[in-house]
Amino acid sequence: METRKVQVTGGSTYTVSIPKTWANRNDVEAGSEVEFYPDGDSLLLSPRSDEERTTGTLDISDLADRELTRAVMTMYVSGFDVIALEGSEITTEQRSTIREATQSLVGLEVLEETRDRVVVRDLLDSSELSIHNAVTRMRLISTSMLADALAALRDLDDDLARDVTRRDDDLDRLWMVVSRIFRSTLRTPKAAEELGLPREACFDYHSSARQLERIGDHATKIAHLTLNIDEPLPEDVLSAIDDLHEDAVEVIDTAMDALFEDDTEEATAMANDAREHVRDIDDRVRQIDELLRDLDPARAQLLGLVVDSVLRSADYGGNIAETALQKAAPTP
Repeated sequence: METRKVQVTGGSTYTVSIPKTWANRNDVEAGSEVEFYPDGDSLLLSPRSDEERTTGTLDISDLADRELTRAVMTMYVSGFDVIALEGSEITTEQRSTIREATQSLVGLEVLEETRDRVVVRDLLDSSELSIHNAVTRMRLISTSMLADALAALRDLDDDLARDVTRRDDDLDRLWMVVSRIFRSTLRTPKAAEELGLPREACFDYHSSARQLERIGDHATKIAHLTLNIDEPLPEDVLSAIDDLHEDAVEVIDTAMDALFEDDTEEATAMANDAREHVRDIDDRVRQIDELLRDLDPARAQLLGLVVDSVLRSADYGGNIAETALQKAAPTP
């Protein structure tokens, strides 16, 4: 840390010098322009850049299948607008993997292809992205997936179960968008200013989006379990699971409402209510466990996994409530 004394020039203008080592490292010299971003009690300074697109280059010579897919996703989440994938000779399999990875991410499109290079570009305007809208959409998809997964279980509807598994891809795409936006706010204060949200709020949205993504994973798990069931399930167990689902959704919805609530007192009350309700759900789970003891072991184990997924979804709602409490807490 270095300190500087504020000076007054011209009788009305405050000035302060900047450290020479920082200026040299960031190519700031006499006549350069810098940008200031207010952030609460702080004022963030960064060099002005005329580059609107950030470019990243990655050697994919030794990457294939999942490793290559993960590499493309990592570059995307890291915030690169143009991703250049290079190798001595890119194989047909690698090109196919790159196209599949590109199609699974929002806004990406292959811009250029040569024998040793594939360039992918993000066509979305980052200033038009809304982390609030993305998280809201994730909330709708994840809760509808959970409801439909349990409806498929009740009716043994394989088509609906498969539809739930397909929707998980949509949820994952939105999760990647939220992660990309969040990381951009960590990298530059300009991104947070364009969003119109403090970086703390972006962190809260990102944390909550992760919980919603996990709820979607458990809905997908229930859907896969449904595809392995051939005979109707006991009505008393299904009714108990439906009640458990209603309780879990109440926790999730109350927690999300608290996260989006601007009134801190109201947000705190709703978040605490959601947390208390999670504790009540444990009693309902114990009641279901008693019902499962009367079933044959294989069926009891399968339904136990379903109950566990619904319970974990409620727990994730409780985690969102914790985040909402932190968001509503006074700022030091």
